[in-house]
Amino acid sequence: MTDHEAVIVSTARTAIGTAVKGSLVDVDAFELGTRAVAEAVRRSGVDPADIDDVVLGESLYGGGDIARYAAIEAGLFGAPGVAHNRHCASGLVAVQTAAASIRSGMDRVVVAGGTNSSSTAPRAKRRRPGTDEVEDWYSPTHRNSAEAPNYDMSITVGWNAAVKAGVSREEMDAWALRSHQRAVAGIDAGSFKEEIFPIEVPRRDGTSFTFEVDEHPRRTTSMERLAGLKVLHPEIEGFSITAGNAAGANDGAAAMVITDSSYAAANGLEALGVVRAWASVGVPPVDTGIAPTLAIPKALRRAGLSVSDIDLWEINEAFASVAVAASRLLEIDDSRVNILGSGCSLGHPIAMTGARQVITLIHELRRRGGGLAVSAMCAGGGMASALVLEVPAP
Repeated sequence: MTDHEAVIVSTARTAIGTAVKGSLVDVDAFELGTRAVAEAVRRSGVDPADIDDVVLGESLYGGGDIARYAAIEAGLFGAPGVAHNRHCASGLVAVQTAAASIRSGMDRVVVAGGTNSSSTAPRAKRRRPGTDEVEDWYSPTHRNSAEAPNYDMSITVGWNAAVKAGVSREEMDAWALRSHQRAVAGIDAGSFKEEIFPIEVPRRDGTSFTFEVDEHPRRTTSMERLAGLKVLHPEIEGFSITAGNAAGANDGAAAMVITDSSYAAANGLEALGVVRAWASVGVPPVDTGIAPTLAIPKALRRAGLSVSDIDLWEINEAFASVAVAASRLLEIDDSRVNILGSGCSLGHPIAMTGARQVITLIHELRRRGGGLAVSAMCAGGGMASALVLEVPAP
């Protein structure tokens, strides 16, 4: 390792809640982010005074600087904080930004991650331009069109990816079922215990409870149940995206402490993972769902690796079609993809997911004695990001 390798020395995430009706319904993204940042710092053993910055992904939460808020609340007054928004890839890009500042030699210690509360995300209104009418609104990433609606990712991402890669309804449902089965098996085996920290959640009656297990995976789902779900757009011929083969709406936060390798060595910190390379790409919005097939090869080239070198993959299941398409088009062994579940089962807390994927890969590869991994995901507006991670043997 060089002095400025970006090494991950601690990780922490909340369990993932189901939005609106789940355990985190009354815990907003600011509080979730604060708790994840504070726990990642506590687990790291790093002197808080040494932390140069806090970088958090956020998406559709109304602007502001949620990272600075979390830094202040966590007692990191000297760490300025910056919020990143690349929609679904926001948490992953936060890790990339932290790694870049460390590899450049500008920073030594950065906290990175993402926080999301679909349960409490603001719903904005604005005056429609050219009229006095008021409309529901959030800031779009691309101009609306029938082929790629900017408010309906089931078409823009899920359906378009399925069509372009020739993915059938049965293939998507089978992938979603396996995602639930893998997530439930991981929960039962304790595979997430090292990455999740329990949080006390207040109830409205003044009592509280401990939340520490991902609650979105369904133990009772089956191919029959998935096949019985109605498609989201029956007016579109052949449309096959359903609530069952799409990600859920979720709440949660994740963070990690990343340092340069010389700082880690000087302070006796174990390198849990090393950020080797990353890449982000843009494509026409209609191609959003297959954008990971461009980001992944680009990141692998930068790392000097090929698909066959990678031991484990996380390709976010914003829709099952995205993961199926990427695996098919890049000839990835799907038995190595999302082995503990993903968006269809664990859920997709938008700005958290990328950081969660990195954390899950670190802990699973450590159980396997180390190796190489890739975390990848598409992002609204015709984008995708991918990150190459090396996990040393414990």
